[in-house]
Order: sequence, then structure tokens, then C-alpha cells
Amino acid sequence: MSSDWAAEPEQTIADVMNGLTLGGGRKRKFSRSEVDTPRSPVQVVEAPLVEVAPAQAGSVEPDWPDREDSAPLPVVVLPDPVEQPADAAIVRPYAWTRGRTRSNFELRLETMVSTSDRAADLTAFAESEHRVIGALCRDPRSVAEVATLLGAPLGVAKVLLGDMAQLGLVTVHKTATGGANRAHLVLMERVLSGLRRL
Repeated sequence: MSSDWAAEPEQTIADVMNGLTLGGGRKRKFSRSEVDTPRSPVQVVEAPLVEVAPAQAGSVEPDWPDREDSAPLPVVVLPDPVEQPADAAIVRPYAWTRGRTRSNFELRLETMVSTSDRAADLTAFAESEHRVIGALCRDPRSVAEVATLLGAPLGVAKVLLGDMAQLGLVTVHKTATGGANRAHLVLMERVLSGLRRL
């Protein structure tokens, strides 16, 4: 069995971004020539039915390609998402931020945050969301991971982490960026190739 997808050249992040459209849900406008010209009729071709014999008990399994030449991928175990008690009132995530949608800190998806030395004692946290984030960030985590583990939108996680950074409860680590606030292209290439390997 040949794998056609392996023969295709790997796309760069620029190729993927060029393929995106910004049209949203809007319909495409047709020119007069496209509207006035009739479309060709569709031809339906009937193919003869072919009967397939059922598998026999002693049939041989197909040979699968050996995977001995590839190294196994490392397994990363993430903690389970935070479970909210069943009797707790449902609070919309944006109520946690009092309706704010922006943080005072510039936090990107890949920005790493960790609980600071000041916040080693969980009694320093005034709000329950801050206690949960403090427990999650004992080891450095990205903003995207924190949002996922909280089960909250990314904007909410950014505002909460920004508030905690202002209070000195979390440490915001520097990210890999190029000059003039450009995203580091190498980092995006690594993320894209990692996603393709999934």
C-alpha cells in the first residue's frame, strides 16, 4: 500500500495562511457572465454491481509496513480538566472577568506562566478562579493550556492571568518573538509540523 499523502511536499505556515479566506459566511457574488451562461447538464452513469465474496476463516491478513525504523513519539500526560461541583451555581465565564475582554498584559497563546513564589500558599488567592489557576500553574503552562484546563474561553483565561500577574500571583515568562513584535516564524513552523504529525 503506498501512502500518497507522504509524497506531497510539506506546506509552510505562509502557504496555509495564504489559503485562508476572510469572507466569513458571506456568499460569493457572481458576475453577469457567470449568471447568464447555463451550466452543463450532469451525466449519470450506472456501473454494474460486483458481488464480493465473504471473508473466509483461514484468510491471510495483509502485510502492514514495518514501523521499526521510526522512533516512538514521547507521551505527554496532562491533568484532567478541572471539574466544577454539581451543586455550584452556573456562572458564565465572562462574569469571572466582570465583562472585561482584554488584559493589561500582552499574553499570547504560547506565553508560559507559572505560580510565583508569593503565591506558594494558596490562601493568598482571593477568588476561586485564581486558586484553580494557581494550582494548575505550579509547573509552567502556556496560556492556551490554562484556558483548556479551565474549560474557559481564551479571552477569559488571558484576563484572569493578567489580573493574577498584576497581583504578583503568577510569573509571566518571555516568549520567543522577533523584532518589532513579529511572531517567531520558526516557532510557528514547529507547531504546524507538530500538528501534521498528529
